[in-house]
This record gives sequence, structure tokens and C-alpha cells, in this order.
Amino acid sequence: MRAVDNPQQMAAVLQAALAAGIRHIETAPAYGPAETYLGLALRSLAAAEPRRSAELVLTSKLLPGPELAASQEQLRAILQRLGVSRLDNLAVHGLNRPDHLAWALHGPGAELLRWALGEGLVGQVGFSSHGDTALIEQALASGRFGFCSLHVHLFDQTRLPLARAALANGIGVLAISPADKGGRLYDPPPELLADCAPFHPLELAYRFLLDQGISTLSLGAAQPGDLAWATAINGSLPWLSDAHRQALQRLSAAGEARLGAERCGQCRACLPCPSGVPIPELLRLRNLAVGHGLQAFAEERYNLIGRAGHWWEERNASACARCGDCLPRCPQGLPIPDLLADTHRRLAAAPRRRLWD
Repeated sequence: MRAVDNPQQMAAVLQAALAAGIRHIETAPAYGPAETYLGLALRSLAAAEPRRSAELVLTSKLLPGPELAASQEQLRAILQRLGVSRLDNLAVHGLNRPDHLAWALHGPGAELLRWALGEGLVGQVGFSSHGDTALIEQALASGRFGFCSLHVHLFDQTRLPLARAALANGIGVLAISPADKGGRLYDPPPELLADCAPFHPLELAYRFLLDQGISTLSLGAAQPGDLAWATAINGSLPWLSDAHRQALQRLSAAGEARLGAERCGQCRACLPCPSGVPIPELLRLRNLAVGHGLQAFAEERYNLIGRAGHWWEERNASACARCGDCLPRCPQGLPIPDLLADTHRRLAAAPRRRLWD
């Protein structure tokens, strides 16, 4: 997704991934020239090291919505760009709304997935989702998908029960970008470094997810150095030693101490909000900024609200009408409207350019 400056950059990242023991390569047509550059790198690898090339597991994704013929043509284009005759995995890219799920289960998407499997063009089908819990539960319960890509992170464990249920039912789970979407942990603030010491926050985040049984961590490497922690911890079992668990406990305690009585416990009892404010998600960003020093990450995510369509929240804390509907439902007795106003003051900033704008 991110090694897209030139073909040489992609080739270097692929070689570093192979050296780190990585065999699963995931991409998508939506990632600019990523598939084209990856295809060039794969062709070079196949010519130089056919055995290593044959060991790779390839995943790509298609956006939901098109009619069958258009989707078939898109899949053929993926295979052509990558220079392969078959994908190991094909995912519906961004199964985020009910109409997306209907497309995949009952509409043209269902026809596409049946056709792709029947023609031997893909090994199995799955989905990625930035949608709500109920939608993901429906997708997993459909019996249609063999894997899913979800936002499960050390600092966002909301979907972890979904991931555990999927794994228990033989459905693979890919954690979407633990390094970046999980908190920009490749560039941690000083307080987070201190709280996680003697371990790096990104190491703890990776180890935590692996300990939970997550099948694949999406590393989003832009350069070979981004794979350093994957190389360092490869095969170092158990994923969480006693020292790692103690560090995670210190990290949690430090966040709770900084937030005090204002820490949102993410129980979601405050929902639904009459104004459509995603209260838990906004207060989660406040938890991260205040409790763990993740101000830059929280600002980045907060200022993406309303600018990413169905990929992210649509209303920020300024939409709170202070109706008080949430107050009696909060088991912690939090002053939610005041905390939302504080969240907006802390995090609102001028919009920034997104990676794919």
C-alpha cells in the first residue's frame, strides 16, 4: 500500500519481507500503483528465485458495488497487473455498509465470488471492514467468507471479541495496520516509550495481537526498515512473556492514572446518540491523547471525520446537542457532553491531505 514512490522501492520492500520470513503479500487496486509495482517485483522474483516465488500467498481486494461484468474485468486486471493466474485470497474491499453486504451475499458480488472460485481464479474469498460491529457479525455469520480484515489493535480492542469468534470458527483474521492505524506506533511519543519500557510500543502491539491468535498482521511497509520489528520477533515464542505482560499492565495503569475519573471505559452504553455522535469512538481518541500521549494520531483520526465517506465516522464532537440523553446511561457517570467538547478543543485542526486523496 505504501511502497509506491517507484518500482525499486516496492522491490526493496518485497526483498526485506522475504528476509523477515514474511510470505503473505496483501494489496489492492485502490492503492495507487501498488499492484503494478508489486507485479514487476514478483516477476523478477519468479525469474530469479522460482521456489521462493511459489511460496508466496497473494491477497488482493475489490471494492463492492459494480455489476458482475465490471467486477470480472477488474479481477482479470488484478491478475494481469500481478502477473499471476490465480490469487490465494480475494476480499471485498470495505464491506462497510448494509448495501455492501447485500451486494456480496445476494447481488452481483455473490455472483462474482462464485464465478471466481468456480473458475479457479481465487483460492478463497473474504472481506475487509471498517463498519460497525453488527454488520461484521452478519458477515461472519453468513458462512460465505473464509477470512476477514478488521481493525483490531492494542489500543482499540472493540472488535477483538469478533476476531476471537471468527478464529474459533476457522475464519482467518488480518489486523489492519497495527503500526499506523493502531496509533502511529512507529513514531511513539516520549510518555508512551516510557510506559512500555524496556520494550518498544510497536513490539508490544505486535506481540499482543499474535498472542490473541490473530492470523496475519498487516505491516504497511513503505521501506525495508519498517519491517525491523517483524524480523526481530519472528518465531520468538511465547509471544508474550511475563515481562511483556507486566509492561502491558504498566502501560494500562499509566493511561488510567493520567485520565483519572474521565477515562471512557468503551462500554457503548451511551449509544445510540439522538444526534448520531459516535461517542465511544471520539472518547477513545481522547483516551489516547490524554492517557498515552498519542496526540498526533488522535488529531489525524479526528480530522478525518466527515472526509472519508463510509470508511470512517461522519460526525465529530461538535454535533453534540448537549441533550443529556447519554448521561443516565453511562455506568461511570461521565459528563459526556463536557468530555466531547473537550475532545473537540483538543483535537480539531485544519484538514490534512490523505494518502489516497
